[in-house]
Amino acid sequence: MTDIADWQGSVGRNWAAEWQRTDTSFSGLTPQLLAAIEAEPGNRIVDIGCGAGEVAIAVANGRPDANVIGVDVSPDLVAAAKVRAGNLANLSFELADAAAWSDSRGAPDLYVSRHGVMFLNDPHAAFARLAAQAQPGARLVFSCFRKPSENIWAKAIVELLPDTPGTPAAQYAPGPFAFADPVRVRHCLAGWREVALKPIDFAYVAGAGPDAVAEAMALFQRIGPSAFALRTLPPGERHAFEKRLLALVEAHHDGARVTFSAAAWLVTATSDYSNG
Repeated sequence: MTDIADWQGSVGRNWAAEWQRTDTSFSGLTPQLLAAIEAEPGNRIVDIGCGAGEVAIAVANGRPDANVIGVDVSPDLVAAAKVRAGNLANLSFELADAAAWSDSRGAPDLYVSRHGVMFLNDPHAAFARLAAQAQPGARLVFSCFRKPSENIWAKAIVELLPDTPGTPAAQYAPGPFAFADPVRVRHCLAGWREVALKPIDFAYVAGAGPDAVAEAMALFQRIGPSAFALRTLPPGERHAFEKRLLALVEAHHDGARVTFSAAAWLVTATSDYSNG
């Protein structure tokens, strides 16, 4: 489980520090998400859980006449996004929980998100409120991971972890795979109609370039389940786990990149509220 408190703290700090590597990891998915966004109308666009701002910046650059707002709960990620955006006049970032945020300057007509919605604490209530806050007929476009067994980067790393007793995470708890079940996605989209889920398979790029293995290790040491293990395992187990992780990374190195099979849903929907 990864909740808002985590994103406001160490998880957000790590993602902000590693935004170049995390953007690389999604480089097989982002162009497909941006193409889907480009196909939608919208002049007042909100990026939910915008992270370090890659998607919001791309949308603002592609629509100079639109107003784009990135919203995130992490102060570190919002700060990183603002630095990256520079002086783009049609783009702003706000530190807020998108589930409770509203813009007094106008109602959105397009919501977008790259994996940000998976961390909503109460997605059913959040999506209902987002729909009610939007213009009539507003559109929604977001991506989210499918099940762990289809995301080898996660499955393989979890299999490396030593067996330790613990309390099982609640089903559908906020986290990377909270939206893996398409039935649950449809249930969560209260206030939305014409819901469509398109499966997308892509390469999760953990590392690239002449030092791809080192890049992948640097990513996994700061981000995801491997990072948590390296922070919390006893020294002996931590060292053994790191050796297994390095072997896994090397096995997925093709000479230029370290890649893992990954799978996402591309979800689109239309607001069912008339605001009238």
